[in-house]
Parts: sequence; structure tokens; C-alpha cells
Amino acid sequence: MSTATQDHVGVDTYNSPRKMDESIVPARDPEKVDLSEETTDEEASAPPLQQRWNQSATNMFRFFGTLYAFILMGMTDGAVGALLPYIETYYSISYTAVSLVFLSPFIGYTLAALSNSLVHHHFGQAGIAVLGPVCRLIGIIPLVFHPPYPVLPVVLAFTGYGNGIEDSAWNAWIGNMHNANELLGLLHGAYGLGATIGPLIATAMVTKGGLEWYKFYYVMIGLDGAGLIFLTAAFWRATAQVYRDQFLDATGGKRTTTRTVLKEPITWILAMFLLGYVGAEVSLGGWITTFMLRVRNAEPFLAGLTVTFFWLGLTVGRVVLGFVTGRIGEKLAITIYLVLSIVMQVLYWTVPNFAASATFATFLGFFLGPLFPAAIVAATKLLPSDYHVSAIGFAAAFGGGGAALFPFAVGAIAQSKGVEVLQPICLAILIFILLMWWFLPGGLKPGGLEKAREEGEKVGDGVRKVVKKVTGKRN
Repeated sequence: MSTATQDHVGVDTYNSPRKMDESIVPARDPEKVDLSEETTDEEASAPPLQQRWNQSATNMFRFFGTLYAFILMGMTDGAVGALLPYIETYYSISYTAVSLVFLSPFIGYTLAALSNSLVHHHFGQAGIAVLGPVCRLIGIIPLVFHPPYPVLPVVLAFTGYGNGIEDSAWNAWIGNMHNANELLGLLHGAYGLGATIGPLIATAMVTKGGLEWYKFYYVMIGLDGAGLIFLTAAFWRATAQVYRDQFLDATGGKRTTTRTVLKEPITWILAMFLLGYVGAEVSLGGWITTFMLRVRNAEPFLAGLTVTFFWLGLTVGRVVLGFVTGRIGEKLAITIYLVLSIVMQVLYWTVPNFAASATFATFLGFFLGPLFPAAIVAATKLLPSDYHVSAIGFAAAFGGGGAALFPFAVGAIAQSKGVEVLQPICLAILIFILLMWWFLPGGLKPGGLEKAREEGEKVGDGVRKVVKKVTGKRN
């Protein structure tokens, strides 16, 4: 489809599975899709029309709304790590107990992974726009009253669900757009920006302002309240009927359920990749402050500044490398980024110097940055279009559970072994996700993912070919 044709498509929600007559598009309701035309077999198998983020004022409003939502998600996740030592001291609890603040959101992320498709079907994107901020507020408001510690893990499960449902929905929407690598880089760059400024604000309030840790959440209540208004206004007309009109007709009136997409191995490979990636990202972001305080003997403010550098590197990497990834091919690009991340992780672990550690942590964030967006793009290229919402939603939300599972594991093990365990655990995770990435179909050349789908390549075929070549040469 030509650029001119794409620019005139009047669809403001998900990608339409139909080709449309340009001459009648201007007269249509921008929330409606004409489903009256006959679709040939060739059209049915063709890739869906791709939206552009700036094709209409409504799309632009919604795109900026999702950026704001990801900033809030980043601030929520990033501040926990910066506040962790102060929460530990305030409640006089162990590493294992305090790390429950990471584990409990896993419940929310898991529920988000399983309910994403259902929420879209019954409430559309409008439901996501309301449900996400409301759940975050339910989780954050009790924190300002600094309740007994056992209450914290319970309420933070709501925060996990709010983040998980928005994470999955907005990734699925933007992942199907034109220039998805660049746009997802900006989206996840917004998360990184939030995760950069959140710890900075929280640390400054505690160390420079002399305030208690829970005062930071007054700021978050105001920002999330504004987010609820912003997102509700942006997606109000993206109803369940709009979603059903566009997707159910493409599948013969049947809803592509989460159960259906879970039968596809690619969904699980991507979900495990994201589980490990997010686990490494948030384990580092969550425990860097404690590591720098207890192991590198840094001053409190400088320790908090290190985690800010990590998130800043991640933000810059997502934006900058997002423009590189698509040009050299996702499979090769992420392989390179992961190898460099492993090198930075080893150096961060083994060089016992504060300045060097801060530098390596920054570059580690930089090379980790593009991994999540690239995985979403890979899903859109390898899976059928009607799988995208459910598969990407499940993988993103399931992967988000890594933000709870692995940081908790670090805390539990650190209780007996010391916070130094952060480094080998993160190194093992990075090696694991590199192996998961290699098992995805597609070669290392640009266009390899698309070619793999056209040729029906299976999970692990590329690895088997390499092994066969290596063993063949040896023989």
C-alpha cells in the first residue's frame, strides 16, 4: 500500500483488516470501519493496513496519552528501588520481607496477562484507559498513610494489574503501527524517562528534603489522577463495539482468545524472553541503590544517582537504538545488544570502583533499552494479525511479571548471601534471554522475520541449522 493511501485511512484504533476505498473515507466516522465490502482470499491473507501515529488529531492525542501512561509506569517502578533502603529501615525488616514489594505485583501482572483480551472484547481501549490509572491509584493512595508493612504487598498487587493491563494494551496498539520500532522506542523511552525522574525525585525528597519515603506518593497520586482524565478523554470513543467490528469480522465472527494464542510456541518464547528481560531490568533498577550503598560504599545521594544513570541510559538506548534496530534487522540487532549487555554486566560486577560501576551501569541500561520494543515488533512480524492483541498482551503482561519475580528472588537470596548476588543472577538472566531470542524463527539478515513467516519456519529451526552446519563441518 502506498504512503498516500495509508495517510488517508480514517481508522483511529487498531489496524483495519480490510482494504478501503479512499474516495469514501473522508465521509466516514473516524471510529468506524466499513465491513460491507467483499474480501478476497488474497486480501484476507495480506498484511493489515498500518496506522500512522500522526494520521489524525485523535491518533496523536492517543499516542501522547500512552507516552504519559508509560512515564507514570516508569516512575512507579523506578521509585521503589530508590526507596527500598528507606522502607527497609522504616519498618525494620529483612531483605526477604522488603522484597515482597516486588513479588506482589506479579499477581496483578498475571491477571492482566490472562484478562487483556477479555477486557478489550467487553470494554475496548476505553476500558483499558480507565482501568489502568484507577488500579494504580488504588495501589498508591494507601501508601501515603504508611500502613503496617503487610498492607504494602497487598495494595501493590493493584498497581501491578494497572501497569500490566496498560503495558499489554498500548504495546499491542503501537506495535502494529507504521515505523513500529521507532514508535515503540519512544513509548518505552517514556517508561525509561519515568524510571529516571522517579528515583531522582524520590531520592531528593528523602536525602535532601528530609522527608519520609511515603511523601513521594503524594506526587504520584496527583500525576495518576491527571493520567486518568487524559487517557479517558483520549480513548473514550474506542469502545468494545469498535474493537469487535474490526477484529471479529476478520476471523469469521470468532474472537481470538488467549487460550488460542497460547497454543502458538512463538507466544511462549516471546513471553519467556520478556519475563527474563524485565526481570533483569527491574532487578538492576530495584537493587542498584542498595548494591552501591552496601558493596561500593557510596554516599546515599550518589547511590540514588547511579540508578538514575541506569534508567537514563535505558531511555536514551530505546530512543536512539530504536532507529538502528529495524535497519539492520531485529534478530541481528538484539543479538548484538545482548552480547554487549553481558559484557557491561560482567564489568559492572568485577570492577570494584564506584565511578566505573556507575559508568558500566549506564551503558548496561543503554544496550538493554531496545530489547522490549524489538520483541513486540518481532511478534507483529511472526504472528497472524488477529493474534496480535492477545499474544502481545499476554507476552507483555506475563513478561511484566519478571518485574516482581526476579527482584524478589534477589532479595530473598541476598538475605543470606548478601546483595552481591544481584550481579550473577542478572548475568544468568541475560544469557538465558539471548538463548530464547535465538530460538525465534528468522535469520540474522534484514527481513529475516518476515521471510520466516512466509516460509513457515518453526521455533528453533535457525538454531538447528547452525548446529547442523557446525557438526557437519567437524565431521
